[in-house]
Amino acid sequence: MNDHRDTLKILTVNVGNPSLKRAERQLEWLAGRPDDILVLTETNTSRGCDLLADRLAGVGWEVRFLRPLEGERGVLIASRVRLDPRGEDLVDYLPARAEMVTVAGGLAEIIGVYVPSRDGSLTKTERKQMFLDALSRAIGDSATPSGVLIGDLNVLEPEHRPHYPWFQDWEYDFYNDLLAAGWIDAYRLVQPSAMEHSWVGHEGDGYRYDHAFVSADLAQHVAGCVYLHETRELELTDHSAMALELNIAGTEHLEVNPFLSSEQPALF
Repeated sequence: MNDHRDTLKILTVNVGNPSLKRAERQLEWLAGRPDDILVLTETNTSRGCDLLADRLAGVGWEVRFLRPLEGERGVLIASRVRLDPRGEDLVDYLPARAEMVTVAGGLAEIIGVYVPSRDGSLTKTERKQMFLDALSRAIGDSATPSGVLIGDLNVLEPEHRPHYPWFQDWEYDFYNDLLAAGWIDAYRLVQPSAMEHSWVGHEGDGYRYDHAFVSADLAQHVAGCVYLHETRELELTDHSAMALELNIAGTEHLEVNPFLSSEQPALF
């Protein structure tokens, strides 16, 4: 029987285009989580990502996964709350990198995003700029009412510690433009001055790449926003997960089997 709850729990984690073995471990970890909506970034058309999608769908989650073109990456959103039907692609450039779902009844719009990373090359720099421009066009100049923008944005806040001089003004501008449009950094609501890193390089250099933004009308409903560093510590992926909890009443939960592992429990 479907039931209704008073909270909406959203988890995002960069799964790093996992191998089959790592995807199994990620599913085991996800099975122990209470989240209602999963935003999995850095997905690919691969056996590991297909396993994530197929296993979640197979136990009752609603899965939205626009498979990326060869050599590209994307976003998978899985929900165990009822969603409205899918509309058109959100962005017109690298569309698999942005997926939007609407919780049934219009309770919330969740935009899951995986912004391209870049190095010093012109090709990758232009690719990242073009995607951010496409995303900006798609979300407009004002925050979506009852909206959540969440995922691996590959941008930093201007006050990020440490400061990395190789980050360019247009990357910081994207973060600032979100704030100017009325989006609110949910982590900063909970932790006004703390600095945690969701990705750490081999030399120990840390970056807060993964973010959750909410529209102003949802800010008062943010019950929690935390990084879960265990995903890095357990080597499930090289990113920390981020969990956002909203006090929203009326979400309709689907019937799902809680067992995501290939090892199903014995019945007797």
